Amino acid sequence: MSLIPSLFGNGRRSNVFDPLSLDVWDPFQGFPFSSAGETTAVANARIDWKETPEAHLFKVDVPGLKKEEVKVEVEDGSILQISGERSKEKEEKNDKWHRVERSSGKFIRRLRLPENAKLEEVKAAMENGVLTVTVPKEEVKKPEVKSIDISG
Repeated sequence: MSLIPSLFGNGRRSNVFDPLSLDVWDPFQGFPFSSAGETTAVANARIDWKETPEAHLFKVDVPGLKKEEVKVEVEDGSILQISGERSKEKEEKNDKWHRVERSSGKFIRRLRLPENAKLEEVKAAMENGVLTVTVPKEEVKKPEVKSIDISG
């Protein structure tokens, strides 16, 4: 298994066991000529994933964004995609910036959902700059065990 994502194909990392491996990967991220110019905010969309007996809970930090600026989608029946865009602050002609640390631009996070996810019941809510996505889990049916008598 390679530790470096493939430069060919669809741009997805190849580790099928890591649900976070579908994140966008840019080999030039951080360089001044980075191709990630539009996705610089990607690093700021941090996700926590917690599993409870009833659901999978995803909490995403999206400070300063309105719910209209964030999109939550399920694609291909098993990929949770959270995306959005933080707009750049308008610059006035006479403004003098001393420091710019807040990122702007598009972000996208993609996570492979487990097989027990109830995709038709996914819910999302945003409060105080934190997006919470709740993915309920299907009940796991325990296999029926039938005891067989041994003759002889």
